[in-house]
Amino acid sequence: MKLAILDRDGVINHDSDQFIKSPEEFRPIAGSADAVAKLNHAGFHVVVATNQSGVGRGLFDMATLNAINEKMMRIVAQAGGRIDAVFYCPCAADANCECRKPRPGMFHDIEQRFGMSLSGMPSVGDSLRDLQASTEVGAQPMLVLTGKGRKTQATGGLPPGTLVFPDLAAAVDRIVLG
Repeated sequence: MKLAILDRDGVINHDSDQFIKSPEEFRPIAGSADAVAKLNHAGFHVVVATNQSGVGRGLFDMATLNAINEKMMRIVAQAGGRIDAVFYCPCAADANCECRKPRPGMFHDIEQRFGMSLSGMPSVGDSLRDLQASTEVGAQPMLVLTGKGRKTQATGGLPPGTLVFPDLAAAVDRIVLG
């Protein structure tokens, strides 16, 4: 089985420093839904792994998070693709939980759910914590320059072997071509 892990905010949709707090605020990045469909058509299962501390901070509730994710899945489906699962950490940054990236707990949950190692699997994010969590399980860290990606690249300290792309569509081209 081929699996690709994607962060949500800043990779699939435009991010906001004030958080994505409603389905109306979810705006896909141009080409991202088509990129997910391209992964599917190349035989990849697509999983979203996302920190959603807005829940833990009380900015929105689980029903709203589910509605946002449903909108994302609907947009991807309209492009001919699918997201096989969404894993999220609802905890606030100070919760010190194992599932919040950069810790690898969410990635271990993905391994358990899909019954496979994530070693060598592509993992696309726009922040250092996305890349660090990927590296912890041996996945291939891929940075996109959308969202917080440019700032992440400029700050430096990327894990060794991190691949950098202008956006998800470019990352997917590389994933599909091998």
